[in-house]
Amino acid sequence: MSLRARIEPFGAWVRVDDGTLVAVDRALAARLGVDGGARWSESDRAESPPRPLEVHVAVTARCPASCAGCYLDARPDGDQPSFEAIAERLAAVADAGAFTVAFGGGEPLTRPDLGRLAEAARAVGLIPVVTTSGLGLTPERARTLGAFAQVNVSFDGAGADYGRVRGWEGAGVAERAMAALGDAGVPFGVNVVLTRASFPALDRTLARAEVLGAREAQLLRYKPAGRARSPDYLASRLAPDQVDALLPTLERVARATRLSLRVDCALVPLLSAHPLDPSVLERFGVLGCEAGRHLSAVRVDGALAPCSFGPASSVEAREAWPVDGGAGRDDPTLAAWRAMVEEEPCRSCSLRASCRGGCRVVAEHLGGTLGPDPECPRVRAHRTRASAPSTFPLEDPQ
Repeated sequence: MSLRARIEPFGAWVRVDDGTLVAVDRALAARLGVDGGARWSESDRAESPPRPLEVHVAVTARCPASCAGCYLDARPDGDQPSFEAIAERLAAVADAGAFTVAFGGGEPLTRPDLGRLAEAARAVGLIPVVTTSGLGLTPERARTLGAFAQVNVSFDGAGADYGRVRGWEGAGVAERAMAALGDAGVPFGVNVVLTRASFPALDRTLARAEVLGAREAQLLRYKPAGRARSPDYLASRLAPDQVDALLPTLERVARATRLSLRVDCALVPLLSAHPLDPSVLERFGVLGCEAGRHLSAVRVDGALAPCSFGPASSVEAREAWPVDGGAGRDDPTLAAWRAMVEEEPCRSCSLRASCRGGCRVVAEHLGGTLGPDPECPRVRAHRTRASAPSTFPLEDPQ
């Protein structure tokens, strides 16, 4: 068993092997053999932006598919950094104290050296994961991916359901990829983007993924970035009645499947149509927008972004996170994205500490500011009561 800890003023973040990352107080950290040293002194409690726990690294902007909602607007001739450039970025991520690095794109399998990049991440103490459409994942390629803790295959529906969401018939590609990963002994899960088309089919999508051997399903909110940053976003996002039904739907499908279910941070505000206990959310680490805080992203050009869907900052990964400061501390883009939303109804909401105001990507696209998430049920209700013009149209544009 291997234990890795990152000292914090409150105690430490601790991860055992490739398992769950947990926050522990000083007493438990000390029992685990962690010495806090100067980081546990009272003088070290000055408030500063948290360092990332997970960093998303775009390893390519190339992709032969043409997914309608691609957040990167990836293309067959997109940029692809050298192995050396990615390795340098991985070293910076490791120096920041991150635990997990998530490779994305584009389609990461367009890189013949993808397996080597996972090994390079391991060599600097990071746990690598990757998301793929499955394009190019042959049984031979699958056997080169053993350094990944998990490979997540994009799977927005079985059969024709996939094409209705992504605009191309990729279900067979994804299923063959899962079979190859299973045969190679590489742990895999699925990423399911929740849209108006995929939500009604969620039960059969997860059932099919379970049959194929997936161990986990990550449910993601559809976000207006890349090719999805268009008027078509309004017709593709979850409808208001689907948002209101999200929490009971998740509770039902969780009982019906043996898959571990995870939701991305952008889905947290959409759960607020129902009563939620803030202390339970905090205990289990259910957090809303962590962009620029415990989550960061390195774009394909090396620039740091608050998250994979956010804009580039003025700094690069290698200069962003020194423990005693760094350019990322004062960059205005990162500072704006990690700031707590202060407007109502967020300011007085019982979920504020966990939710943090909802998805900044959606707020900026629909409202032009990084204010309250306009698709949050509580924000919608507040604006209705205030008779304010809604940025969440009740009807789709004709």
